[in-house]
Amino acid sequence: VSPLEEMIFHDFNTEHFYSAPHLTTDSHIPCPKVKLETVHPKTCSPKEYLETFIFPVLLPGMASLLHQAKKEKCFERKRTKFIACDFLTEWLYNQNPKRTGESFTEFFSIPFVEQWLKHHPRPAIPLSLLLTEEEAALIIQSFWRAYLVR
Repeated sequence: VSPLEEMIFHDFNTEHFYSAPHLTTDSHIPCPKVKLETVHPKTCSPKEYLETFIFPVLLPGMASLLHQAKKEKCFERKRTKFIACDFLTEWLYNQNPKRTGESFTEFFSIPFVEQWLKHHPRPAIPLSLLLTEEEAALIIQSFWRAYLVR
């Protein structure tokens, strides 16, 4: 443990935040309600701010991110089409308490994402990442059969 970590995480209960048996595999877990009456966000310590306002929202999102990454087989391959930052942005946007009662919004339909992508377009995703294993196998097999026929 470095001196900085020791200073920041002193008396920090990691078992409370990293124990995950109560989490489900649903990627849309609602955020727990924050207790605003006990801690004031402008006057509390950084530790209290993290424990009260950041971790109760971010940790379920990170758990959902890991479950989705497992579904997308990110732990089995070097390259995938899954972009973790996009998933987490979409999850946090849809779990925002200010959006209660609104319908689910896709990542590319989020207003600030649309604005950002207008000025900073992304390169096209390679076809090798868009195809499923079955589709890729079908293309390779049909190419090989055509080669043999020719």
